[in-house]
Amino acid sequence: MQIAIVLYDRFTALDAVGPYEVLSRLPGTTTTFVASKTGLIRSDTGFLALAADRSLADLTRPDLIVVPGGPGQTAVMTDRPLLSWLRNAHPTATWTTSVCTGSLILAAAGLLAGRRATSHWLALDELNALGARATKGRIVADGTIMTAAGVTAGIDLALDLAARIAGTQVAQAIQLGLEYDPQPPFDAGSPTTAPPAIVDLLRASRDTILGHSGARNRGDLGRPLSGGVRP
Repeated sequence: MQIAIVLYDRFTALDAVGPYEVLSRLPGTTTTFVASKTGLIRSDTGFLALAADRSLADLTRPDLIVVPGGPGQTAVMTDRPLLSWLRNAHPTATWTTSVCTGSLILAAAGLLAGRRATSHWLALDELNALGARATKGRIVADGTIMTAAGVTAGIDLALDLAARIAGTQVAQAIQLGLEYDPQPPFDAGSPTTAPPAIVDLLRASRDTILGHSGARNRGDLGRPLSGGVRP
């Protein structure tokens, strides 16, 4: 099984690396970072880069596609070569997936028309506007397309895929090996549980977080993440 994780300028690192840490451990699979051109691709903070070892043109028929989110997604939503690659690769892929605002890229490619899908909670309205049936949920599957909510949900998506591909025991072994046992110090990971003032703070910075053009003021939030913000 050939797994392709798509990279583009200003992707969110954990959107790509979280699924990579799970999927790369599946037996009988090869996980490859791909981009329009090979080489280093910078994440949204500018401090971290991942190497795309193969170009989109080099890998046209992956079995599993992962599209991460990130403020850079706004630019690539009009990237014709990438959107064309997704349209051509999807029909032969076993799974086409996204993390966070990566679902907006799938929607821009026309893959989510009329389908149930999720994204970062701040991007659900935009997902609807692009023709998808935006659905709240950590992971949403519709046919061979699976989408995950913001950033950390990519790990859950990858574990779900691991179970479907290699069985529950393999997925559980990977989870245990990674010691993925979340016990966050705050119950603020959802707009339904976070303090109202924090929810308002994120809403006020929506354009910056989602990477919309024209957003200039990062306020007190620091560098934006596609599925969240690092204070």
